[in-house]
Formats: sequence, C-alpha cells, structure tokens
Amino acid sequence: MMNILLINGPNLNLLGTREPEIYGNKTLNDIEQDLIKVAKEKNINLECFQSNHEGKIVDKIQDSVKSVHGILINAGAFTHTSISIRDALIGSKIPFVELHISNIFNREDFRKESFLTDKAIGIISGFGISSYSLALEGIIGYLSSKD
Repeated sequence: MMNILLINGPNLNLLGTREPEIYGNKTLNDIEQDLIKVAKEKNINLECFQSNHEGKIVDKIQDSVKSVHGILINAGAFTHTSISIRDALIGSKIPFVELHISNIFNREDFRKESFLTDKAIGIISGFGISSYSLALEGIIGYLSSKD
C-alpha cells in the first residue's frame, strides 16, 4: 500500500476562520477528511500532520523516511523562510509536492520566493482548497509511474 504524508505548516490550523476571502471556509479537518476519503478509495494510506513549529515539521519528515512514499506539503509561511524544512525534505529523499491554497505568485513580493519549489516534483498554487486534491492526484500519478 502506498503511504503519503500531508504536512501543513503554521496557521493552517486556523483555516475556516482565517481570512476566508483568501483561504475559504473549510477547516483543515474538513480538508483532511475529504482527502483521506479520496485516498482510501484509491487504496492509499494518507497520514495528516500539522504544526506551527518548524522543528516538529523537520522531525516528522525525518521520522517518515522508511515509511512514506511521498509527501504533500503546505509549509505556510515556512515556505518562504525555512532552510531546515528544505534540508529535511532533500535529506529524506522522499518525493514531495509543494502546495498552496492561494496563488503565492500574485500576492506580496516576499511570498513569491519559496525555499521548496526547486526541489519539489511539482507545485500546485492558487486553486483554493482544490489545491490539496490536485496535489494528491499529482503525487499519486508520479509515484505510480515509478513502480
């Protein structure tokens, strides 16, 4: 069975109430439950993890090396600041898709820079919460082509 890890970074636990005009009204739990259902239908195990703490995200990536085939990551603000998350992803050698609810390229200038994009197998940005399902389809397709 394919194991995929979904990582959500800081402030994504506030989805549903945080800037709904940008991020929508669904909670992170709603998004995760929808994705878990889709994954199960495809005989895939999806584990979901969220932290506001950079080191906990690094630990989760490192702890997943022997058990996870692919990672979906919405690193939130850490996308633009965290070399340690970048290094953990590179060091893990686990293929990953970077995803964002909003289009980071048409927002503030600092959001246009990502420490992850050049190492990701792909990036999904700007499709609202559909970015999660698009990223899941992308990583499944990528991993399936490697079998």
